[in-house]
Parts: sequence; structure tokens; C-alpha cells
Amino acid sequence: MKELISRNNIIKIMMVLAVYLLVYLMMNAGIIDSYIFLNIVSIGINIILAVSLNLITGFTGQLSLGHAAFMSIGAYASGILTAKLGLPFIVGILGAALAAALAGVLIGVPTLRLKGDYLAIATLGFGEIIRIIGLNWKYIGGAMGLNDIPRYTNWTWLFGIIVLTVVVISNFLSSYNGRAVISIKEDEIASTSMGVNTNYYKVLVFTIGALFAGIAGALYANYFYFIKPDSFGFMKSVDILVIVVLGGLGSIRGSILSAIALSLVSLSLQGIPELRMVIYAVILFIMMVYKPQRILEPIRKLVRKEA
Repeated sequence: MKELISRNNIIKIMMVLAVYLLVYLMMNAGIIDSYIFLNIVSIGINIILAVSLNLITGFTGQLSLGHAAFMSIGAYASGILTAKLGLPFIVGILGAALAAALAGVLIGVPTLRLKGDYLAIATLGFGEIIRIIGLNWKYIGGAMGLNDIPRYTNWTWLFGIIVLTVVVISNFLSSYNGRAVISIKEDEIASTSMGVNTNYYKVLVFTIGALFAGIAGALYANYFYFIKPDSFGFMKSVDILVIVVLGGLGSIRGSILSAIALSLVSLSLQGIPELRMVIYAVILFIMMVYKPQRILEPIRKLVRKEA
């Protein structure tokens, strides 16, 4: 069994390295130009956001509508550290992670005692508070946004953080803490009766999800040069939630596949902006009616077979 596990891990590592090297070589050869890489960055950021939100909503059962707010906090934290203070990108990433995680604790402690619709409304309100603060804080540009952010995000940073996000969250879910978290979703009352500190684990999961959303925000800010509060509004949180639901609640692989699929659909419709949202909504409706599990199952089987 140990040899099998070791062999599977080696195969996975080789596949990950192969993907990294393939894209890296294609970029150096000019096959992947700046426009294609912009799309790759968007897909990568969506993967990080979807996997981190799935930890909160899919595995723990806590409906959050404010995930974009943590991305916003991370983006502005990194923007301030790298653009205004001139610090290295690694400091910007660490600052973004710390700021978003702290916000996750501060919002998680009072709101995660709520359940269902009440929790969703509370996190939605938190997202709007962060947006309004951003619109009125002159130090970060207010409604005009923060610009002249240095472009540090590259393929190595993006791919490395995607892998880090998936590995950390997967290992967390495989641990004792992860099993406790999943038990909360299945039956919170039974979990409490078995000695699981549900409030602690809810806040812990919320903090971990916020931390990676903040890092995604840092990648976003340090690639697109310019950020503004409206880029991280309610609709961004809904977009992330749609990716999670479509990929399957409680499925990390599903979140990755869904993030790639929906990002490609959205990007392919940019040439018809007047009909983009209508067609996008129709595609989502069809996919949900025919159940995302059925649509994505062939891809999942292929990934599972290769793994």
C-alpha cells in the first residue's frame, strides 16, 4: 500500500511539473502571448478562489457571500506594500494573507454563530462594508482606485500558489481537523455531542479560506496594475460561488475543472458584450438543470484514471 501511495504521489508530482514546464516553454517560444497568459492568470486566480470557498461552503456547509471582500483586502494590502512602500512581492503576498486571515477571524467570530440565510446576509453585509470603505479611503485612491502597482505576478508565482492552495487544503481535509470540519456539515448537533468545538472549526475554516482569497487578491493586484473597490463587489462573490456549486460542493477537483470551464466560457463571449451575460446565464441554467455532476463526470473520471 505504501509503495502504491508513493507511486501515485510521484506520478502526480511529475504531472504537475509537466504542466508547469509545458506552459513555461510555450511562453518562452512565443506560443502563449500576453493575451493568452492574461486568460491563464484569470483562470488560475479563479481556481484559488473556488477551492478556498469550497472549503467554507462545500466542506463545512457555511454559505458565504463575501469571499470577494477577502480578495479585495489582499489586493489592497499587496498593492500598498509593493506600490506605496516599495517592498518585495513576497512581502506583499504575506501581508495580503495576514490581512485577509485577520479579517476572516474578525468577521468569523461574531457571524459564524449564525446559520443558513442569516449567515449569507451577514457575509454579504461584510463585503459591502469593505467595498464602501475602499470607495471612501483616499490613501488607496478611493473610487478612482489604486494604480501603478508593479507587475510581479508571473507563471511561476501563479502556478506555485495554485499548487500550494490545493495541497494545503487537501491535506487539511485529510487530517483530524478536516474530518471534524466535514462532520459539522453532516450534523452539527451530533458533532457537538461528540466533543467537536464547532465554533472553533468554523472560524478556522473561514480564516484559511480568507487567507487564500487574500493571496489570490495579491496575484490579481500585481498583475493588472490597477485595482478599484467595484472590482470586488457582490457579483464577484456570486461568480466564485457559481464556480463552486457547478463543480460540486465538497469537490476540489470539481472546483478546478469548473473554474477552468466557466472562465473559458466567459472569455469566449467577450466578443459579444451586448449578449455576453444573457448567453452566460443561459449556459449556467442549462448546466444546472442537467446537473453539473453529469456534465463534468467524464472529465473527472479521466482525471481520476490518470491520477
